[in-house]
Amino acid sequence: MTNPKKTSLPLSDGEKALISIDNQVCFQLYTASRLMTKQYQPVLKALDLTYPQYLVMLVLWEAADSGLKLTVSALGTRLFLDSGTLTPLIKRLENKGLIEKSRDPSDERQVFVGMTTKGLALSAKAPAVPQALMCEITETSIDTLIELRNQLKQLVDDLTQ
Repeated sequence: MTNPKKTSLPLSDGEKALISIDNQVCFQLYTASRLMTKQYQPVLKALDLTYPQYLVMLVLWEAADSGLKLTVSALGTRLFLDSGTLTPLIKRLENKGLIEKSRDPSDERQVFVGMTTKGLALSAKAPAVPQALMCEITETSIDTLIELRNQLKQLVDDLTQ
């Protein structure tokens, strides 16, 4: 990125610092998210899931453990995904035989998503995913990651209010 003609932004040093990419919280979150997702890819191959599919399965496993079936709408809300993103994920998981959809008999507009026997069985392999990732992230202590997770949860809560 060399430019033979030096130009300067018409901004003060403080204003330049405000728009520096390295000073953007959003960029750090975006980069960390992409890098974490990349860490998940090889581990999730054992489950034959992509990262977004894994997130769907996590929510559905929690619901199944509580004896619940979630609506597609509730699943999207929980994952902060719109229907255009969620529908193909559900379709792929359904094609793999991991989940099934059913309509609410009292309200045909409501579509429930639940686990199949195969989907429930896959949950037995799921604890290996976070365990493997903790082994991969050796430079960062578990306590630091837990604190970061808690801070990010608080940020999400603040941003959704």
